[in-house]
Amino acid sequence: MSGSSPTPEPQALCAAEALAERGLAHVFDVLLWGRPARAFAMRFDGRVVAYVNRCSHVPVEMDWQPGQFLDLDKRWIVCSIHGATYEPADGRCVGGPCGRSKLMAIRAAESGGQVYWYPSPDIRPVAFDEPPHPEGQS
Repeated sequence: MSGSSPTPEPQALCAAEALAERGLAHVFDVLLWGRPARAFAMRFDGRVVAYVNRCSHVPVEMDWQPGQFLDLDKRWIVCSIHGATYEPADGRCVGGPCGRSKLMAIRAAESGGQVYWYPSPDIRPVAFDEPPHPEGQS
């Protein structure tokens, strides 16, 4: 499908109060290029930011414990595998093996005490309500 598709509906993620400043991230499932992937949203400097949970150096999930992405000083997002370090405000690599790359951002916003994320052509919600395929057919 291409052309002018309708604007994707915002996806409810969590209560705004669930994201403490520089605290645990809310981890959620998305479809990245049609394949299952993890993503996360966190509050940093009073603003909600969200990214695909995939290091730009090597495509692995970065949290060292579920929802824990920040270094001990709570200043940088750090990949637990190779130490690639990213600026939480914009996902830009600031150190380690990630070079000049960035994390893949997901648009997120707060409204009415709720955090929402916005699908894009590359990052879509997981559809849990699709009917199953008939037995033995794909």
